[in-house]
Amino acid sequence: MYTSKPTSRFIFFAIFLTLLLTFSITVLSDDVDDMEGLDELLAIDEEEQDHVQSSETDVLSRAQRVVLELNAENSKKVIDENENVLVLGYAPWCVKSAELMPHFAEAAMSLRELGSKILMAKIDAERYPKAASVLGIKGFPTLLLFVNATSQPYNAGLTSEEIVTWARKKTGVPVVRVSSGTEASEFIKKHSVYAVGFFEKFEGPDYEEFVKAATSDNEIQFAETSSSEVARILFPDIKATSHILGLVKSEPEKFTTFENAFKVDNILQFLDDNKFPLVTLLTEINSARVYSSSNKLQVYVFSDFDELKSLIEPLQNIARKFKSQIMFIHVDIKVENLAKPFLTLFGLENSEDTVVTAFDYKHGSKYLLEDPTPAKIEDFCLGILDGTVSPFYKSQPIPDNEEANILTIVGKTFDSLVLDSNKNVFLEVHAPWCFSCETTSKQVGKLAKHFMGLETLTFARIDASANEHPRLQVNDYPTLLFYPAEDKTNPISLPTKSNLKDLAKLINKYCKSHAKDEL
Repeated sequence: MYTSKPTSRFIFFAIFLTLLLTFSITVLSDDVDDMEGLDELLAIDEEEQDHVQSSETDVLSRAQRVVLELNAENSKKVIDENENVLVLGYAPWCVKSAELMPHFAEAAMSLRELGSKILMAKIDAERYPKAASVLGIKGFPTLLLFVNATSQPYNAGLTSEEIVTWARKKTGVPVVRVSSGTEASEFIKKHSVYAVGFFEKFEGPDYEEFVKAATSDNEIQFAETSSSEVARILFPDIKATSHILGLVKSEPEKFTTFENAFKVDNILQFLDDNKFPLVTLLTEINSARVYSSSNKLQVYVFSDFDELKSLIEPLQNIARKFKSQIMFIHVDIKVENLAKPFLTLFGLENSEDTVVTAFDYKHGSKYLLEDPTPAKIEDFCLGILDGTVSPFYKSQPIPDNEEANILTIVGKTFDSLVLDSNKNVFLEVHAPWCFSCETTSKQVGKLAKHFMGLETLTFARIDASANEHPRLQVNDYPTLLFYPAEDKTNPISLPTKSNLKDLAKLINKYCKSHAKDEL
């Protein structure tokens, strides 16, 4: 919530009190008529404030009216009779649907102002489930573009600008031609991120590659011009005289020039490497774009916004040094639905302090930086790239197993108690939220008592939700694993639904097999 500014009535009332204390009663009585005029001015001022708020509401309301409401009766007819229809499938109770709705409405208004013939429509998929199912809507929210009644899924960002750009590109407007300074100024107002190409003539192999890239890209609006004056409005950093491609963003590193050969793949890679800010603020709206970024090595900084103010400049400086290698992302630690899923992976879901982590999605690794500072963050990034920083694996504190007949294994003791042990190890892998794990645990307890005298066998269990190890990869819970003493690299999976008698037979079998190998 923002702190409200003092209203005009408050300001004028404060001034009036000052006058009341300064001047005599005689002066005050002479000014009664003036106060009546002041009341009129205040009333006008309040009407103007109400008008501003009303205007903002009216704009959204008008935008929403541009979106056609589909139902069981009209949905098929609308799709069949219109060349291009962008449909939003939603549910009234869906939070993400509610967040997307105003952006969708604003996009509809923008497309209408641009003269686009794309019809924007929405359908309450909960109220009209059959009609929604026929359209291909299976979750909420869902965006589908129908071109001549054939659908294609939406796969771009969720701001109004991104929706407009994607919809226009998919319906035949991959590049906007800008011919005058006025058009350039209007274009800049409507786009916070765009690619601009300057060509003396709209022909030739470089221009053709430019258009192909514009058609292939789904997120960024392309503009083209043959006027050097217009090009300088769109891209002030222009230096070439024949042709140039540049990317414009609304952030400190605003202008980036393409410096490679004009080939589709080169242009698309250039956009992928530069389309995000140096430090991207993760939101519900852009999260899908961030997660699907081609840059699979990402550093996440979790902090509140007050802390970010002191971190943002050094973070941007670090991000410049690792551009195209590492993507930097800030997450507001107070927004639980964004921060908590990540922090839980490190056992830090309740942290209120700044946390710096990294994810290598290509290799499935994660990293944690202890006591982060700007200098440490840079070293952390270098270490991940050169392999000197080890991946992070969760572990609970090391427990006391002195008198336990079933050893409790944690991440830090998995090597010593399982992999490096000279005994056979029967390992129960469980999770606290697993309903069937309790039954299996009781069986394991009985088995441990039954085999208590067998010195070559150790029973153990590990909570895989709180402990990790690179050699423990389990997808189902509970899981029972038998690690033969002679070969810990290939654990044997045991059936969790077997009865005690069958499990005991299997344990005897594998233990005897080990004994024979020793002989």
